[in-house]
Amino acid sequence: MAQLGSLDFRGFVDGRRHQRAGGAEGSGHAYAYVSDRTTRLAFDRIKPVELAVTAAVRMFKAVSKNELLGHAVKVGPKQFPRVHNLVVRCAETLGIATPTVYIRNAPTLNAATYGTNDDSFIIVHSALVDHFTDEELLSVIGHECGHIHNSHVVYLTTLHYLTTMASIFVQWAVQPAVLALNGWSRRAEVTCDRAGLMCSRSLDTSTRALAKLALGSTKLYEQLNLEAFLDQYQEGQDGVGRYVELRASHPWLPKRVLALRVFAESELFRKHASLGEGGLPMTDVDDKVHDIIKVLG
Repeated sequence: MAQLGSLDFRGFVDGRRHQRAGGAEGSGHAYAYVSDRTTRLAFDRIKPVELAVTAAVRMFKAVSKNELLGHAVKVGPKQFPRVHNLVVRCAETLGIATPTVYIRNAPTLNAATYGTNDDSFIIVHSALVDHFTDEELLSVIGHECGHIHNSHVVYLTTLHYLTTMASIFVQWAVQPAVLALNGWSRRAEVTCDRAGLMCSRSLDTSTRALAKLALGSTKLYEQLNLEAFLDQYQEGQDGVGRYVELRASHPWLPKRVLALRVFAESELFRKHASLGEGGLPMTDVDDKVHDIIKVLG
């Protein structure tokens, strides 16, 4: 994994070229969405992103890790072993070291990964544990492990600081970095939804977990019509609302479900999940997904 050492961005970039969590020369892993990989590599040449990453890493190492974890409970073999076993399963599936995971008291269905590539951790909101089955939680944890597996963590942390602490910065000064990072983040989410599916090995489980994020009601989960939910994607294709997505860090949830369905048809996933021979090559998968994920035609 990348060694940040000093807080020099150029040194960080040069170090990653020799050894990246995201695969040889940063090319990413076989399941990764190609637009995630190419956009992330381009960050090495974008000055606003370079400056933002340097500041975020400095802030993380100095103070913010303790602030983020001040009210969270660390998961381990003796603390929530059921959740810990899910983390171990995901890490073994993706071939990474078992990450540090914390449960935080929060009512929203969410999880996040912060830190640096050599000091990263996952925070899971308590509501997520309450609402999700173990298999659904496995998909979510797999998604977060995917961020670690694909060297996303520094950029996610940077985006977190720029969006949650914007009042500290001059707004116009951070917007170029925020827009660039949001555009990449939407692509990174596609990669990590695939990582979650690789861990769960069940398309039904992973798509149900995504739909639950949109709904958030234990009384309505069983009544949710997934196909009707996906029709919402078509309804918004010609509306001005699609332009709002340009400023979002995640694709709209119906898009993520549709994109994940395409990946489930891949030869790579079918082989991984022991579903038999055949399937789409990843180049075809990414072409189809691009048509789904793109914000503007």
